[in-house]
Amino acid sequence: MNASRHDVLPVCIIGAGSSGVTVAKAFKAKGIPFECFEIGSNVGGMWRYENDNGLSSAYRSLHIDTSRQNLGYPDFPIPDTYPDFLSHTEVLQYLEAYADHFGVRPHIQFNTRVDRIEPTDDGSWTVTLQGGTIRRYRAVVAANGHLWDPRWAEFEGQFNGEQMHSHHYRTAEPFKGKRVLIVGIGNSAVDVTVDLCKTADATFLSTRRSAWVMPKYIMGRPLDRWLGFFAGRLRLPTPVARTIVKWLAYGVTGDQARFGIPKPEHPVWREHATLSQELIPYCGHGWIKVKPNITKLEGDTVVFDDGSREAIDVIIHATGYKTSFPFLSPDIFSVNTGRVNLYRRMLVPDYPGLFMLGLVQPIGPTIPLVELQGRWLASVLANETMLPNRAVMQQEITAHHHHQASRYLDAARYALEVDARAYRKQLVGDMARKASLAS
Repeated sequence: MNASRHDVLPVCIIGAGSSGVTVAKAFKAKGIPFECFEIGSNVGGMWRYENDNGLSSAYRSLHIDTSRQNLGYPDFPIPDTYPDFLSHTEVLQYLEAYADHFGVRPHIQFNTRVDRIEPTDDGSWTVTLQGGTIRRYRAVVAANGHLWDPRWAEFEGQFNGEQMHSHHYRTAEPFKGKRVLIVGIGNSAVDVTVDLCKTADATFLSTRRSAWVMPKYIMGRPLDRWLGFFAGRLRLPTPVARTIVKWLAYGVTGDQARFGIPKPEHPVWREHATLSQELIPYCGHGWIKVKPNITKLEGDTVVFDDGSREAIDVIIHATGYKTSFPFLSPDIFSVNTGRVNLYRRMLVPDYPGLFMLGLVQPIGPTIPLVELQGRWLASVLANETMLPNRAVMQQEITAHHHHQASRYLDAARYALEVDARAYRKQLVGDMARKASLAS
């Protein structure tokens, strides 16, 4: 981004979750003026249980699926006093300590909603805050997260019972004595199912195409550390490393189909595996019964693809989230097509002052990648890393789409997927040569 008269304006950051606080840290280190707006009263985003911003999807039993050694920001390691897998409370404590350590909290204006952002003819941006206040910025960084706007499944028929999304699930107590059906087999779906199976009268898990269920521990070590050993230290290709780990996991869990969880038709490296140390044992104990996709809803009964029927009181849709930006016109940017048209997964080519931070979902930890995104963005706005023209940006975006199509399943869940190792190499390379390329 070439120097211009707009460089004297500050940058606007929307959101003070794990993405917002790290880009604020990066801007502060480079001396880039910025203002950060957070709709809630404190930092933490989705990791603040019952966040007063009304957007957190955290449930009481939530623990992160990335182990402590791999989870944290590279320049602020998580203390060894924390467990292998942090709870939402411990992740929040860590994020608060990070924000305070790097002095970004004074730069955040809390309890402030951003209602609208709009580009101007001169290349700057206007930001309208709640109450109508309008401010002008050289660039806008949207770091509002992508796990807060529920996506629901649709089924034929009418259901007489209660339906809810896992976004609103908190504890198992309200489901005591009820027959509950959870739709989905991602990490949240499995966590919720395991959490309530001993409280509910009966617990069913419905899956359309199943998933590879991997344990959190193999031989007493977190699974992601095994993957890091094969892909990192031995430098094996990611598909090879994940296949090896799958066979190691087989020694822990055995054949998941034996427990009623269908074996997926796709290889493990084409999906975001579901991590759970408890699902398979609970299926083995009969606490959880796995069902195929729903065919039809008939009042108090749910009919499944295999012709079976179950009386159900509550359906919980653990079917993921839409990536939404309520402050931004979809004509400027959206991911409704399931394709993310962002250069380096951050920059909107037609609006080079608009950056979307944290819209990545790697096989592995997100926080270290977002920290790197923040440093890359700071180097661009500090005019230390030059950006290519629009044609080159589009070339890079197209190449990324081709890679996604060949690597991951064709599903909305994988719209934000990235290969962490390749992506990290791109961003580090850009900053090292002081110019971003299409490769």
